[in-house]
Amino acid sequence: MNKLKIRCSALGKIMTNARGKSEVLSKTCKTYLQELAIEEMYGIKKEFSSRYTDKGNIVENESIELAQQVLDCGFMHKNEEHFNNDYLTGTPDVNTKDILLDIKSSYDGTTFPFFAEEIPTKDYYYQLQGYMALTGKRESLLVYCLTNTPSEIVEDEIRREHWKNHLIDESEELRQEVEAKHNFDHIPTEKRIKTFEVNYDEEVIQAIYKRIEECREYYNTLIG
Repeated sequence: MNKLKIRCSALGKIMTNARGKSEVLSKTCKTYLQELAIEEMYGIKKEFSSRYTDKGNIVENESIELAQQVLDCGFMHKNEEHFNNDYLTGTPDVNTKDILLDIKSSYDGTTFPFFAEEIPTKDYYYQLQGYMALTGKRESLLVYCLTNTPSEIVEDEIRREHWKNHLIDESEELRQEVEAKHNFDHIPTEKRIKTFEVNYDEEVIQAIYKRIEECREYYNTLIG
């Protein structure tokens, strides 16, 4: 039997609940497992990228520096160590002596959770539980950062807005409007960080492991 391991960043996909009572795995979960099976059997990997993920990758170190300025978590740096156990695999963004952090760089001010009281996306909760299971940490922070959008992405947005408005010649007014939407220097630094604390929950971890066992059964019917 294939001992499939799940990336912590994908735990939200497998932990969704099936709609029918007779089903164990949700459609979202099965779709994800099918993608893994296709990659395993035929080497066809589904790639996903967007301007949102592009920004996150480009500004990651800048976001970590911003978090370090605001949070009292000691020195932070991008973690490169990859972790595995019998069920999970993953690379936390920041792994300090006492706590680990997952960094999310909001695309613009409209996607930054200024006043949210709960984690906006449950997927990130499961992701952090997985990281804690891998590292032995008992405390973690989901950290949203509002960093300026890189100029190359802003230029793409300016072109996109001109196209949407059927403009052939550049509008300086539209350019300034887009640039302003992606620059946050006017916002106090401490307001550009939003954190959500996630503590280790053994019951959740065991539920994750149980679900991975169920995923393995289905996955093996696909590759068998």
